[in-house]
Amino acid sequence: MTAPVFVVDHFDAGRGGRYVLDGPEGRHAVSVKRLRPGEDVVLTDGAGRWADCVVLDTEGKDRLIVQLDSVSEEPPEQPRLTVVQALPKGDRGELAVETMTEVGVDAIVPWAAARCITQWKGDRGAKALGKWRATAREAGKQSRRVRFPEVAEAATTKQVAALLAGAEFAAVLHESGDAPLATAELPSSGEIVLVVGPEGGVAPEELALFEEAGAGAYRLGRSVLRTSTAGTAAAAVLLARTGRWS
Repeated sequence: MTAPVFVVDHFDAGRGGRYVLDGPEGRHAVSVKRLRPGEDVVLTDGAGRWADCVVLDTEGKDRLIVQLDSVSEEPPEQPRLTVVQALPKGDRGELAVETMTEVGVDAIVPWAAARCITQWKGDRGAKALGKWRATAREAGKQSRRVRFPEVAEAATTKQVAALLAGAEFAAVLHESGDAPLATAELPSSGEIVLVVGPEGGVAPEELALFEEAGAGAYRLGRSVLRTSTAGTAAAAVLLARTGRWS
C-alpha cells in the first residue's frame, strides 16, 4: 500500500532533517491514522513539491515527528486537462470534484450555465467554492496526488468561451455530437478543455458560442450520464487516450 499523504505549507526541517507535522494534519496522522515509528509518509504542498519521509515519533495527539531528507518536484502533466463543470444541484458538485480529482484532472472551472438550477451568489457562492476547493484537497490526499487540481472562481459563459478559444483541443459533451469523444484527435501537449453542461443541458446559444470559440460537440456513448458523473467518465477517456494513464 502506498504511503499516506499530508499537506504542508513549507519543507523547512530542523537539525538532522527532523520535521514536525502538527495542526489538523498532525492530528489526523496521529489520532486518526495512528501512525507509528518506522512507517512511511509523504509530505506535499499540493503544488507538485513533495518528500518521502519516515516517522520517528509522535507527541501528544497532534504532533508527528518525521525524518525529511530531500524535497522533489513532480512536473506538470502533459497535456493539461481542464474540466468546465456546470453547477449541479445539492452536493453533487462535490461528488464531481472528488471523482475528477481522483482520476487526475488538472483544473476544474465551476460554470454558471443558463440552465443551472443552482446559482452561486454572495456568501452562498463563496461557501460553495470553498467546499469544492476543500474537496479537491482531500481527494488529492486520498488518491496520493502531490499536485492537486486548481479550482477556479465560477466562470460566466463568455469566460468559458475565452478558455476554449485558447485550448489546443476543446470539446463540449452534447447529445448533438456526431463524433464519439473516444475517437477524437488529441494533442500530446498544451491544454485540453472539456465542458460538461447542467442537468438541463447546454443551451443552444451557449453551444453556438462555444463552437464559434473552436469547441466541437462530442458524445460519450449511448447512455446519458448525470452532470456529476459525465466529467469523470470523459476525463478517464481523455487521460487514457493521451497516454497519461499508461
